[in-house]
Amino acid sequence: MAGAQRWTELKRLIHAEIIRLTTFNASDRRWPMPFAAALSSGLPLLVGAYFGHMDFGLISSLGGLVFLYLPETPMHHRMVTLMACAFAMIASDALGVISHLYPPAMTLALAFTAILVTMVCRYYNMAPPGSFFFIMAAAIGANAPGDLMAVPLKVGLLAMGCLLACLIALCYSLFVLRRQPPAPIAPRPAPTFDFVIFDAIVIGVFVGLSLAIAQLLRLDQAYWVTISCLAVIQGMSLRAVWDKQLQRILGTGAGLLLAWGLLLLPLDAWSIALVMIVLAFLIETLVVRHYALAAIFITPLTILLVEAATLGQMPAATLIAARFWDTVLGCLIGLLGGICLHSPRFRAVLGRQIRRLIPSRLVGKAL
Repeated sequence: MAGAQRWTELKRLIHAEIIRLTTFNASDRRWPMPFAAALSSGLPLLVGAYFGHMDFGLISSLGGLVFLYLPETPMHHRMVTLMACAFAMIASDALGVISHLYPPAMTLALAFTAILVTMVCRYYNMAPPGSFFFIMAAAIGANAPGDLMAVPLKVGLLAMGCLLACLIALCYSLFVLRRQPPAPIAPRPAPTFDFVIFDAIVIGVFVGLSLAIAQLLRLDQAYWVTISCLAVIQGMSLRAVWDKQLQRILGTGAGLLLAWGLLLLPLDAWSIALVMIVLAFLIETLVVRHYALAAIFITPLTILLVEAATLGQMPAATLIAARFWDTVLGCLIGLLGGICLHSPRFRAVLGRQIRRLIPSRLVGKAL
């Protein structure tokens, strides 16, 4: 009898998970936004293909992702917000690129970046993607090969991508605001110690831990573990963390098959740029509706974003297998971090110690 009850409960849980995985969210996002976002990250690739420097275009394309931080508020607010995000993206990338010069400092630099940008994003109550792309820029920059003389070039290329995204955002805003009224500027809620400081420290520690584990295992592209960990741990609840972890693994698995098929094609610089533009458009169309479905296209886009300049140097099957296990490892670390982050006992014990270490004058009365 007890066995039958456990089997019934298991079937109920499986059915609930399937419902969650197959549920699409409602969205009023129209095609101009995904198109402008794809243009922001795609134009640098076309320019790089034209001049025969796909590696330069890929770095600038990463800066173009800052377009995704454009809010739907009035013009003066949205442009100031976007330019501030562009500065944060450039600073994060610069710190990551510089840390590559001294590998033992990479983990500390990435953890520091994750803590700082998460604190700022949460203090100002930034909407998703929040701190994700800032930390992603730092992680990719930290794992990109290069010497001291390459630092200004890499940071400058990303800055040019950010500036192009701001220009496209201005044109997009002029087009959109003529057709629909802007959203009101939401008042910033009072920041709390747990939300702004405690969560940021835990997220930063696990992001740094994911990079350290990837380095200890001598993984080829440690950034992939870090990005997967970050994508999972940012869930606003333990249920959200579990859903994100499950959806990312399933979406990444399907996305790796798509990436494998793309890598088997005879792609040149122009076709890579066009494929990435299409992928970016599909991602921004789907991500607000179904994360797992969007992850199918996020995976090949991220692979091409980092590997496009060196395609052919590693067999496609080896590359795909490596990225899959990197994703699984990152998701497991992110899940562990999410369990700690949403554990009342863990928060009580560690939060008390953090409060003792931080002088009250530094956090202010609001926290």
